[in-house]
Amino acid sequence: MKGSRPEQAALSRDTDMSKTSETRRVIEGMVDGLNDHRIEDIGEFFSQSFRWMGNQGCGTKNGLRDFQDNWQRPFQAAFSDKTCIDEARLYMGEWAAAFGRQEATHSGAFMGVAPTGKRVEIRYMDFWKVQDGKITDNWVMVDFPFVLAQLGVDVFKGEGWENFDLGTKTPPRPQTT
Repeated sequence: MKGSRPEQAALSRDTDMSKTSETRRVIEGMVDGLNDHRIEDIGEFFSQSFRWMGNQGCGTKNGLRDFQDNWQRPFQAAFSDKTCIDEARLYMGEWAAAFGRQEATHSGAFMGVAPTGKRVEIRYMDFWKVQDGKITDNWVMVDFPFVLAQLGVDVFKGEGWENFDLGTKTPPRPQTT
């Protein structure tokens, strides 16, 4: 890279490493709460003003009530019999991260798709900031295109880069100067 480099890892640089155990306790309890389908009392794990920042299609939730009303309730309405399975978790001071999947039944409308009754896998990544025993920030990536593909909807209309892997399309190359 030519020129000055952007600052890296500014948010986690000064994390208090003595908080790792507390962060772990909060995250593990929260995941258990989500697997128990808790909504009303999930604030045990989240600050009232926490931010939930999702990828396109998920939105941003500012505060606990937004998270409950605009994420948890619609998600549970669309997907029943849901189980969250973190495949890996990392803890570092006031920070935690995980990736995994949810397994659920598509039992309600989702992104305009009527209920199919299909079991689906919902892949995700989460990054959390925990302060004073509560989650204050949560960055989230949920693979909605994969969920929709399982329901018969190709959001990429045949242009997904999986075609390069399958050999059905030739990947473009950058022009050299």
